[in-house]
Amino acid sequence: MNKDALKKFLKERRAGIAPESLGLTRPTARQGRRSSGLAQDQVDDLLNRARNTYQKLEAGRYTNPPVDLLRDIARLFQLDEQAWTALCRYARGEDPPTPLYATTGYAVPAAWQDAVSRVLAPAYVTDASWTLLAHNQYFRDIFFGDPPTNTMRWMLIDGRDQLTDWASEWAPLVMPQLQTALAQRPQDQILRGIEADVRADPASRALYEKGGASIHPDGHERPIRHAAAGEGWVTMCAAQPLASPGARFMILIFRPHNRPPIDRPPLLRAP
Repeated sequence: MNKDALKKFLKERRAGIAPESLGLTRPTARQGRRSSGLAQDQVDDLLNRARNTYQKLEAGRYTNPPVDLLRDIARLFQLDEQAWTALCRYARGEDPPTPLYATTGYAVPAAWQDAVSRVLAPAYVTDASWTLLAHNQYFRDIFFGDPPTNTMRWMLIDGRDQLTDWASEWAPLVMPQLQTALAQRPQDQILRGIEADVRADPASRALYEKGGASIHPDGHERPIRHAAAGEGWVTMCAAQPLASPGARFMILIFRPHNRPPIDRPPLLRAP
């Protein structure tokens, strides 16, 4: 716990909430001044918590506060996802286990389209359902037709003919990603539809039910048939827009099959 940062963060956020907007009266502080924002006991009342629960947290005396308390406070204070991450780090020394809002991950700032278009390699952005939000021409060139509207569906169902050694090099690594996503977002109807189609296909059902441990492709190299460049390998570089947990930004580095693997260290570290 970072007590100083937590106290400053919570005090500033609490001051930004007008009690009148929640049907409460603005309390009077010492010397007759009107308080700015909610009083600490008003936070307890609004969250149905015992008296002084919030005061202990803001003062840094609540060791390892439960995530559900932090989540209730974050929603009351109308935090965004980045502020939610900051709150969990200050109060618990860790990132949030899940996004703050169920709608998070399904939209990204429009600037990502500009960013993707300036990448000199296949690049794209998908939302939490793996639905394509932005891509560049290099990404479009990979496919024999239009790029897929959903990259998860394409990797597991529609793109098998283009994914070399699909059953051994792609499916066992991609299917755990679908399972993990559904564990976090069980109500996502797009992902549920993909899962239903995977289970309905004998070729994929057994692989899906077998499961696995892979949950992200960052740094993986996999074989693929590029529509313009032919057989080769693609290295996946994965990142996440900070304002939209669950969305993903991907850069694909293509290597033709007749070129040797790129000689690079497994990890980059500061000297």
